[in-house]
Amino acid sequence: MPEFDLDDFKKSWQQEPAQPKYDTSEIELMLNKSSRNYVKYILWISLIEFILILAANVYYTFFGEDTTDLMSVLGKLGIDNSNQFENTIDSLYLVLKMVSLGLTAIFVYLFYENYRKINVESNLKKLILQIIKFKKTVQLFILANISLVILFTLILGIFTFSVLAQQNIELTNPTLIGFITGLLLTMGISVVLIWLYYRIVYGFILKRLGKNLEQLQNIEEGN
Repeated sequence: MPEFDLDDFKKSWQQEPAQPKYDTSEIELMLNKSSRNYVKYILWISLIEFILILAANVYYTFFGEDTTDLMSVLGKLGIDNSNQFENTIDSLYLVLKMVSLGLTAIFVYLFYENYRKINVESNLKKLILQIIKFKKTVQLFILANISLVILFTLILGIFTFSVLAQQNIELTNPTLIGFITGLLLTMGISVVLIWLYYRIVYGFILKRLGKNLEQLQNIEEGN
């Protein structure tokens, strides 16, 4: 979608006086429509994310073995992979998937509510406030996903050391350092990938939405 820029319009007025000119109300209408479209794009993207996460959870629950790699790593640490232990790991993963799915569902709802309010708002000042609120909601969504990865990595680490203590397993320094390094490296890579994804997918739209917001604020200040 072409980006609308108020400064470009001002320059075109000066350079092409013979062309039809846009008054403030027409510019405001264009910015309003453009902003609502950007909010709608984020709503649709988040909905697609929810569907993909749901599909992945259903697949791994009934057809996949998403704990196999983790069980292999823990087995190398000397942990006895009993049925009870495997059930505990499966439960931990299930909680992770449910929380992730629930978190995405909550924000899809929040995005929809923001879009609904922005889509029907006609007052310029209130529209600006709604767009600011929407941007903060998107930023909170990104932060929540990153925090979720960090939280569950820490929970997994604490759980592993708890099991090691229960089974009276003492790790040698190289093994201990390797496990902690691997855990932190996995967490770091996951956080970076999530940040890059949202930076690319959401950041582009938020940048344009922010520019529209700035121009709407200029119009509001000029009234």
